[in-house]
Amino acid sequence: MKHLIWISLIFAGIGLMACPAPQAEREIREYKGEHLDPFDRKYDNSIKGPQQVDIEQYRLRITGLVQTPQSLTYQEVLNLPNAKRAVTLYCVEGWDEHLLFEGVRLADLLALAKPKKGVQTVIFYAVDGYSSSLFYDDIIRLDILLAAKINGRVLDAQRGFPFQVVAESKLGYKWVKWVKEIELSDKPYKGYWEQRGFDNDADVK
Repeated sequence: MKHLIWISLIFAGIGLMACPAPQAEREIREYKGEHLDPFDRKYDNSIKGPQQVDIEQYRLRITGLVQTPQSLTYQEVLNLPNAKRAVTLYCVEGWDEHLLFEGVRLADLLALAKPKKGVQTVIFYAVDGYSSSLFYDDIIRLDILLAAKINGRVLDAQRGFPFQVVAESKLGYKWVKWVKEIELSDKPYKGYWEQRGFDNDADVK
């Protein structure tokens, strides 16, 4: 009987070794020799605070001047080719942070909807009612990303889960978080802060 107990314990141990407990995501703090700022931060400058998104109900809509409007699940977006890039976000408040963003190229995402001729502006709408826009030509020229991860970690509520615009070379108010809809337009668009006097180009000087 004792032998049977020992044999059971041995096989139980093998099973535990073969099926290790899942580990938390390890944050990347250096990329290609560049130091990265931390994922976690204490401050929040959104208009309504961090947003909680039910990913089972979530759909990313692509609307406006497109031939085939899209309504994509979180996973359908992530199924597009992966891209990553270390980029510095510059805020008008005077701070900046250098982070590794990982997600999909907006050019690939918009191609699914087949933009019509005459598109000039791409508008991003957030879950909290915030919005901003980028020129379509800038999105293509700068190869702008839509991020799902920062420093190897999936975005959380504060960081903009499920998706944040990585508006490289643009000031922070163009980096829309909690993106729920992308609209293509042939007209200029002023978002939340642009309507309050902020520059619509938002180029980092």
